[in-house]
Amino acid sequence: MQPLFMEPVFQEKIWGGSRLKTVFGFDIPNDHIGEDWAISAHPHGVSVVKNGPYQGQTLDTLWAEHKELFGQPREDVFPLLIKILDAEDDLSVQVHPDDTYGLKHEGELGKTECWYIIDAAPGAEIIYGHSATTREELAQMIEEERWDDLFVRVPVKKGDFFYVPSGTIHAIGKGILILETQQSSDTTYRVYDYDRTDDQGKTRELHIQQSVDVTTIPARTPELSITEVRHGESAVVTYLKTDFFNVYEWQVKGVLGFKKQAPYTLATVIEGVGKLVVASETYELALGTSFILPDQITNWEIQGDVKIIASEPGEK
Repeated sequence: MQPLFMEPVFQEKIWGGSRLKTVFGFDIPNDHIGEDWAISAHPHGVSVVKNGPYQGQTLDTLWAEHKELFGQPREDVFPLLIKILDAEDDLSVQVHPDDTYGLKHEGELGKTECWYIIDAAPGAEIIYGHSATTREELAQMIEEERWDDLFVRVPVKKGDFFYVPSGTIHAIGKGILILETQQSSDTTYRVYDYDRTDDQGKTRELHIQQSVDVTTIPARTPELSITEVRHGESAVVTYLKTDFFNVYEWQVKGVLGFKKQAPYTLATVIEGVGKLVVASETYELALGTSFILPDQITNWEIQGDVKIIASEPGEK
């Protein structure tokens, strides 16, 4: 009956910064940390439980050996990955495969994801889509480096939400802090990386053929049907319901009770502080705290002045 609180897993990136420390108070190893893998069973960065009877165990082990915590799922691997990203500089322009291509060519799931903009500098923007009408035109525009013609740029602000299905050409721009909910995959095909070099003067690998193979053509911008249900001063916003994940924002001012809707729920505090109450036990919720509510927890309460991004597995 206890929630599973997760230790953060930090990933150094060429485009990373220090806001995971200055905003969230994390003890990061250097000033080029681009990602906190907040809830992850992916082998490139596995979360460790920091409380309760499973303290010290990894999430992939729990998934394999304690499936009762997750409602006896059929999947071989934990399907979701939650990140906080600090884009001190522009990320590469990239695209991700779907499950069929990813499993065939990379041996792992494809990558559909979505973004909640925690914060954004004035003038910040993302790349979200492209202008090519055929696969041949896409390949030609990439070869000719017609980036301004090819990429679609979209201004962003705090509180925006974007759905990024596999096959979407995209990039997070500098000055943006994001909570990302995604499939558990680390497969990224880079289309363009601004000709950047690392500390050794080397450019990062591009994946042009794979990018052309998996990009959705013509580009499709998903229409969102965002709903909000008010509970006094609090609210629950439903951003997305897909085969992969359902994503919500819990806006709590005071006290708000919840009932289980899925075998397990993932949650990360993105603003404010509060408390989580489960079976008369109270747990502190600091900024940046991430936790899983397993199948045995059927209801819970959030107290305080706090914003949380929560997600559940989708129903395939």
